[in-house]
Amino acid sequence: MKMLVSDPLSEEGLTILRDSGIPVDVKTGLSEDELCAIIGEYDGLVIRSGTKVTKKVIEAGSRLKVIGRAGVGVDNVDIPAATEKGILVMNTPSANIVSAAEHSCAMILALARNIPQAHESMHRGEWKRSKFSGIELNGKTLGIIGVGRVGGEVARRLKHFNMTMIGYDPYLPPEVADEIGVRLTDLEEVLTKSDIMTIHTPLLPDTRNMISMPQFRMMKPNAMLINVARGGIVNEDDLYTALKEKVIAGAAFDVWCSEPLSDSEKRLLELDNLVTTPHLGASTAEAQERVAVEIANSVVKYLRDGEIVNAINAPKGKLDPMVAKFLDLAKRMGSLAYQLNGRKPIGSLEITISGELAEKDTRMLNLSVLVGVMDNIVGNGAANMINVASLAKAKGIDIKESRNTEAEVYDSTIGVRIETDGDVFDLVGTVIGTPRLVGINGYRLEVPLGGHMLLARYTDTPGTIGKVGRVLGDAGINIATMSVGRDVPAGTAVMALSIDDPVPPEVLKAVDEASGFMDSKYAEIQ
Repeated sequence: MKMLVSDPLSEEGLTILRDSGIPVDVKTGLSEDELCAIIGEYDGLVIRSGTKVTKKVIEAGSRLKVIGRAGVGVDNVDIPAATEKGILVMNTPSANIVSAAEHSCAMILALARNIPQAHESMHRGEWKRSKFSGIELNGKTLGIIGVGRVGGEVARRLKHFNMTMIGYDPYLPPEVADEIGVRLTDLEEVLTKSDIMTIHTPLLPDTRNMISMPQFRMMKPNAMLINVARGGIVNEDDLYTALKEKVIAGAAFDVWCSEPLSDSEKRLLELDNLVTTPHLGASTAEAQERVAVEIANSVVKYLRDGEIVNAINAPKGKLDPMVAKFLDLAKRMGSLAYQLNGRKPIGSLEITISGELAEKDTRMLNLSVLVGVMDNIVGNGAANMINVASLAKAKGIDIKESRNTEAEVYDSTIGVRIETDGDVFDLVGTVIGTPRLVGINGYRLEVPLGGHMLLARYTDTPGTIGKVGRVLGDAGINIATMSVGRDVPAGTAVMALSIDDPVPPEVLKAVDEASGFMDSKYAEIQ
């Protein structure tokens, strides 16, 4: 058994790996071809952000059992390819929290007091005190978008500056925010009332470009914006315009859409009211030591003892073969249920395992459903089998689990029921070779569960299916599979389609208008 470390790792982490008794090689700066040439010799791979673990690398890793990422983001690892080969992928989701929070506070202070600009001026031999007059934080309103782990730590620190703190986080119970002194409200109030606004949300489809020109124009002219979360949450073209035209007073950014900056992004560096750092949120000696120590311990525990810690993908290995076959279905069911719920905060979530499957140990299936739900909320691979239950609890989700050894039609099924403000989405799925959706709110149908999906409820009238197909066809969207369930002829029916391409909002609106759907939802299941 051997381990490879392909990115720089702190000496503390390397010591743990070497003391494990498992031989360790440190070879950094490898190209994809160079890594492919040697990875077949190793059972474990420890990386940071520099190594790209592509499908090609994974296929070459004939002995590879675990990939350990010293850090949070796993964008540089092909998770589906690793999962398909039964390779466990681990990360360190909590090791960077304090460093990211402190860097956010540092960026706020640097921006408020013009520290970088004043520093540069003095090093040019100037003495211009009046030019760099700043503002106090005392008495100002701090707006926090995403009052989670990092956002909460920022709030705990800045409350001592006597700031009024408001926040937007649709997934956090108000009582949790109250404990740290943040009053939860809607995004509009955070935008309009904040003197300083800091972002701590993952990059998701719902949060990409969530701060663009319409939002900048809602902000105070003297407002300041800080982003130490993820590039892409703020539209960078609009950021440039907002700063150049003084729509807002200033900004401080640590994260970017392209890292290093693309040529088009470099114009941002011309702005004197923008404070910049090159993604340093986790770049502290303490954080680097924590991530190295944490991932080293996790990889050693798995390779030597079979113990799984901070798993990104569904662990296989010792699972009952029947349960393992349903893991992917469970995760997809959770993701679909959440998306059908309109991405709203969840009141209650009930998971029901039925048939032969109910006689097995199904704890991993329940966790996989939760991972499917929480992936849409926290993003960035932060939800896994180890932490997903606590993440869901922190969001105030009431989770119910039940079993039923009887199954009506299929040998085994997984049911997921989400209730929010009177809305109910009740799904049933099974595995017939591949994951299948076989029920929606009591209606029976059968359609592959994955990829791009369109689901709708409508009155069963002649020609409806043709209208849907015509609108999608005009938009160049091919229907792969369609299934319809209904109660009685000419009654209410549900339609589920697997399609080859995404459905833009304008196409979905056209489908609704042409077909007379009561309601429809587009979902994308990874």
